[in-house]
Amino acid sequence: MEMNQVRYFLAVCRHRNFTHAAQASNVSQPALTTAIKKLEEELGGVLFLRDRSGCRLTSLGDLVRPRLERLAAEATEAKAQAARHLHLDRVPIVIGLGETIGQSRVVDAVGRFRRQVQKADVELIVDRADALVSGLQDGRIDVAITSGGEVPDLYRADDLYDEGYRVVMAGDHSLAADASITLAQLADADLLDRPNCEMRNALHAAVAERDQDLYAAYRSNRVDWLLSLARKGAGVVVLPETAIPDEPGLISRPIVDAPLTRTVRALRYRHQPSRPEVEGLVRDMRASRKAR
Repeated sequence: MEMNQVRYFLAVCRHRNFTHAAQASNVSQPALTTAIKKLEEELGGVLFLRDRSGCRLTSLGDLVRPRLERLAAEATEAKAQAARHLHLDRVPIVIGLGETIGQSRVVDAVGRFRRQVQKADVELIVDRADALVSGLQDGRIDVAITSGGEVPDLYRADDLYDEGYRVVMAGDHSLAADASITLAQLADADLLDRPNCEMRNALHAAVAERDQDLYAAYRSNRVDWLLSLARKGAGVVVLPETAIPDEPGLISRPIVDAPLTRTVRALRYRHQPSRPEVEGLVRDMRASRKAR
């Protein structure tokens, strides 16, 4: 029995669909199906019954699932222990960050954490939300700081803080003199559009309700590039508060008639053993939210 067979089996259990399980596992569906068939041959029976709606476990599948879940959890913990051994007495912590998660709060929390656990080795990985989720499942990431919609049952979510969105522009932009920005003003401005923005659809819908459209002069999935364009006066970009850099060349204004907000959360994979160091880090970030 190979670990990839176990991982693919558990992926199908979670998604109840071979196609979706293959996509989540970053493998082709034929490869996943072949691995499942080999596992069935080794165990001596069919594990899934497939139908139009997807698939469900057989009685044999129900029997072996908890044992294979424990096997996967043990393998993940073995990797973590090996990493700690290779670092001697170091404590490796890998934190995944969404692309627009503000640096200041995370840096402050990590600083406090390092003072308490001085032997901690902290790695910060900035990536797309789907890549962070994949990292959590694979055990490459201990905790992901991200935002978004509903959280699947596979993940434990701890709310860290709420924040609003603001319009960011150069200090000499024509809208800089106003204390706040209306949606009508935003519709008349050159927008620096972020296609992967979690509030993009809500913002466009709010403008559409007023029979107006947003004009995207530039588009990029990179916040740093959009900010560079904003500094040059090429347009305005809508960003969450903690993602706005504190620098003289940029200013930000609230959107007065569309108070968009988001909740930033710490996600952990429920099937991954929770380490006390990670628990402490999340607890600290939650406590700092209450203190503000």
